[in-house]
Amino acid sequence: MNIKSFALAFAVVFFSVMSLFAQSSPFVKVKKHQFILGDKPYYFVGTNYWYGSLLGLEKDKKRGIERLRKELDFLKANGVTNLRLLAGAEGAGLINGVTRVGPPLQTEQGKFDESVLDGLDLVLFEMGKRDLKAVVFFSNNWEWSGGFQQYLIWNNLVADDQKTRKLTWDEQRDIVTKFYSCEPCKRSYNAQVNLVMNRTNKYSKKRYVDDPAIMAWELANEPRPMRPAANDDYKKWIADVARMIKAKDKNHLVTLGHEGSIGTESMPLFEEIHRDKNVDYLTIHIWAKNWSWFKEDKIAEGYDNVIAKATAYVDDHLAIAQKLNKPLVIEEFGLPRDRQSFAVNSPTALRDDYYDKMFARVAESAKTNGHIAGANFWAFGGTARPTANQIFWKKGDDYMGDPPMEEQGLNTVFDSDASTWKIINKYSKTLR
Repeated sequence: MNIKSFALAFAVVFFSVMSLFAQSSPFVKVKKHQFILGDKPYYFVGTNYWYGSLLGLEKDKKRGIERLRKELDFLKANGVTNLRLLAGAEGAGLINGVTRVGPPLQTEQGKFDESVLDGLDLVLFEMGKRDLKAVVFFSNNWEWSGGFQQYLIWNNLVADDQKTRKLTWDEQRDIVTKFYSCEPCKRSYNAQVNLVMNRTNKYSKKRYVDDPAIMAWELANEPRPMRPAANDDYKKWIADVARMIKAKDKNHLVTLGHEGSIGTESMPLFEEIHRDKNVDYLTIHIWAKNWSWFKEDKIAEGYDNVIAKATAYVDDHLAIAQKLNKPLVIEEFGLPRDRQSFAVNSPTALRDDYYDKMFARVAESAKTNGHIAGANFWAFGGTARPTANQIFWKKGDDYMGDPPMEEQGLNTVFDSDASTWKIINKYSKTLR
């Protein structure tokens, strides 16, 4: 064989091997408008499991690691393959009238308790053993994990009388909107992002940036500009952070954690921020109760309106995903139990029907190789149960899907909700 023939043969073998490697990558990738895992499209049934990164920090193994393993086994058995996790909380104590979750990762501005990441290490390690994929959000627009409000408190941009008491909606908007123009706030947020991304998992010994158990990094839970005056600073922050993450990590996807046009109060703005080349896919959240699509506990009376509005909301954002040629995930959706009961044994007929309709959108998309790539219901509560005669969470209670400022049991799906799991199973089997 002459040198030219040898070089040609080597090139053929080299590119064949590289092609095979690319096809068998354990990381979720985006190809055009689809997620790809290995060499196949990845469409999923998922859940929000934000407290999963906190369970490993429990001293009581039954409430901690044993609960975690039991719940992950349950999710795996029911075909739920994608879990959305909190990276870490900021600060501690009362904020906006509620006791936030914890313990905090960032205890004071720029000071971290890295042992808190042991909990994230554990859930990612256990997920990796079960071939589950994580979406990890770095911070929060809302107060229940500290989030943007805590950064502003640290930088004296919140009045003393507003640091702990329950805020009005306008007060909250006026405060949080300042985050995007607060340079020390953004630096502290960046420090937290870098700390997490530089982490090596103590259990798997893998660097986070090399861990295929992670599907995506998410800027925050529901980042909103809050006031239109902040839109330009908001866009710049999104672009800057997405670029920073991509520069550090070529293996994982980046998304925003966005609600959709409700969050931006502008569909053009939603489209613009997701057009960024460093943002791999779009998300939407759908909150019929919070957005007053039905009145108080009269869910049945308003249910037709809920379905009509939810369908239109998905369709409107799907059109943007198609325009941008990127995947779309229905990342949060939930509905209270019938008559807005918080009792664990109360019926869930309307919720079950709602779930059926949402997951049907994913199944139809998978069937047609469409843009809707997955749906994460809000939220999994596993083996936890509401405390009798107690509506809201108190420190020391078991975590469940409902954050501390919401009634415990409101939107949570427990492992005992057989009718709901029947719906989830139906679609997880279809997608498998």
